Amino acid sequence: MAQTIPAEPRFANSAEKKVYQCLVDQFVGDDLIVVGQRVTDHDKDHEIDFVVAIDGVGIVCLEVKAGEITHDGADWWQGRDDGRHRIDPVAQVLGACYALRSFVEADPRWTQGRVRWTHMVVFPHTSIAADFALPDCPRWKVIDRDQLDQFFSLLRAALIDRGSNELFIGSKGIEELQLALGGRGLPQHDVVARAQENEDSADILSEQQVMILHAASLLPRVEVRGGAGSGKTFLAMEKARRMGRDGKRVALVCYSHGLASFLRRTTDRWSRREQPAYVGEFHELGKQWGAPAGPDEGVRNAGTVRFWEHELPAVMAGLAEELPPGKRFDAIVVDEAQDFADDWWTPLLACLRDPENGGVYVFSDEGQRVFDRQGSPPVPLVPLILDANIRNTRQIAKAFTPLVGQRMRMHGGDGPAVRFISCSPHDAVEAADGQVELLIDEGWRYEDIALLTTGSRHPVQAERQAEGNVAYWDTFWDGDDIFFGHVLGFKGLERNVVVLAMNQTAAHDRSKERLYVGLSRAREQLVVCGDPAFVLEVGGPELARRLGLN
Repeated sequence: MAQTIPAEPRFANSAEKKVYQCLVDQFVGDDLIVVGQRVTDHDKDHEIDFVVAIDGVGIVCLEVKAGEITHDGADWWQGRDDGRHRIDPVAQVLGACYALRSFVEADPRWTQGRVRWTHMVVFPHTSIAADFALPDCPRWKVIDRDQLDQFFSLLRAALIDRGSNELFIGSKGIEELQLALGGRGLPQHDVVARAQENEDSADILSEQQVMILHAASLLPRVEVRGGAGSGKTFLAMEKARRMGRDGKRVALVCYSHGLASFLRRTTDRWSRREQPAYVGEFHELGKQWGAPAGPDEGVRNAGTVRFWEHELPAVMAGLAEELPPGKRFDAIVVDEAQDFADDWWTPLLACLRDPENGGVYVFSDEGQRVFDRQGSPPVPLVPLILDANIRNTRQIAKAFTPLVGQRMRMHGGDGPAVRFISCSPHDAVEAADGQVELLIDEGWRYEDIALLTTGSRHPVQAERQAEGNVAYWDTFWDGDDIFFGHVLGFKGLERNVVVLAMNQTAAHDRSKERLYVGLSRAREQLVVCGDPAFVLEVGGPELARRLGLN
């Protein structure tokens, strides 16, 4: 049996597991099989499903695509019917292969020079015709479902038949490859590479998410409920994208500035045909119709609450009724819907071309209802439940699970333990600043880190917000510094690393929800600075235990 890294790999889907079993059954001795290798170059972050080093031959990078795979003469497609989406497996594995080769060859312990590397794609559920050929993908670059028992001969032939002057790799070269893949003792590479996410989110859809999207394509009015990290925001965007691709006029709506900024930046990268007709905040939609700007919503008093939660929605409802057909929507998609007040739903329904039967797709998490308002859609919605966390490491998800309010399965990878720094609320921000410095020393990049507060804003956040919300949220995308934010504005967003400063001096009605949001924003590393007694009071003994406080 060949060597494998890691010894007990985890797989994104059953297709990868099937391919892995075929590989370990066919490769032996000094051959090496690496599963889920991540590498970062100057252009992007890559993940290679399998790297196979064959003793005496060379190295092959494999990209696995499950389900039905087709090519229409211009693009690759994965799936069928409403679940069908465009992919580019050849470019994906080609770029990743070059990035990994460059990384290995830059390692001072690598003495092999330029050995033979190639890339191939594997479609374990699809049969490919013998005469298939593309300029960048000849038939021998593809392994289909009928060839899974021929991995050794096909990979070996692909390397030997390159007809180049590149060297064959031996057992010493494979040993050096293993050393290179283990890193060079540089903390920055270790922590960052471990944290990389696959940018093509559709490739890591869980089976449950696929089912949710399929169900939502058949039902006109749906509420998708799920805990933090279950992929609600991605599914909301994907639902809007698919309806846009089908010619529907869609509004993708949320409440917060930060989430709206993220949604706009993401959808701006889609093709023009797929982009929703409107992406942004509920109140900004009203302004487009001619509603007044209103008072500073950051000032919370009876007058501002009355305007934003009652008066403005009433004005918007009247304006929505007067919209011409070309300005109405076939469907509305609402992310973080638990943030919406009751009166906000009236103008949203009124702006539909068909208010009685138009599409309404709502994504919510009752555990993240951090604002002092209660609201729910006034129309019947079919509930669909997401119960798997796919964003956070198991260590982070396990820590905040007592706050979720529903049973969650943990599908994230392994990561470092959650750190808790005991301090008073008054010292929490200073302690958090110190932890950021330590994280930078450990190798995390500025762009990986967000420092969030639960009480008053960090001084840097206050300074940046003084320049206006647009300029402030632009700093979320700035790789030159960490992001300073507040848990109230960070719902729906995430960072590889979150340092949570629990500087709230006293518990109130929404303290538990704020804590839940703060603990669930980190993908890979979570650091909490605060008073253990506050955690016990707000989150209960089980949360305190999982954070290592008792």
